Amino acid sequence: MKAHTTIAAKPRRKSFLTRTLGAAAVGVLAWAAVAAGAAGGSHPGAGTTVSVADDAPAYAVEDFNYPEADEILAEQGLVLKRGDGHITLADCAGGTGLIQIMARKEAEIICFRVVGNSGWLTMEIPAVFTVKGNDYDTEIDMTVGTEKKSFDILKNTWTAVGESAEEQGRDHMLVEIRTAK
Repeated sequence: MKAHTTIAAKPRRKSFLTRTLGAAAVGVLAWAAVAAGAAGGSHPGAGTTVSVADDAPAYAVEDFNYPEADEILAEQGLVLKRGDGHITLADCAGGTGLIQIMARKEAEIICFRVVGNSGWLTMEIPAVFTVKGNDYDTEIDMTVGTEKKSFDILKNTWTAVGESAEEQGRDHMLVEIRTAK
């Protein structure tokens, strides 16, 4: 009686063995295909690795340097250094609400537009003697020799600064503008 059971089990064993070997063979072929593709197979782009970062845009790292400062220096003779982007050089004919600066060595008034709730900009503009404020609370820093002086600028009116604000009449260089609403 047990002979029938043993005979019936043999075909199942072959079937199991055949399935296992068949699956292993398919796995080996799949592995070989992947390995051939990575080693430089015939499909386009085979053998080349591309980093995901190569296709992604680069990170923007803000260094706060004034954009196109070299061009502005070459064209207008103004040294604009660093800022937060809320105070920018503007065309004086471009509207109202500008901070206006008069310097003895400049032929024209220099104007700056302010946007946002606050801003700052560093620069070097020599011989500044008066500044007209806008609707913002504005403070400027100036240097004369090794001294640093700060001036509060009146809103929407001209304020004497630098040489026109001191008895000695020395040239002052405007080095920073700070604004807040």
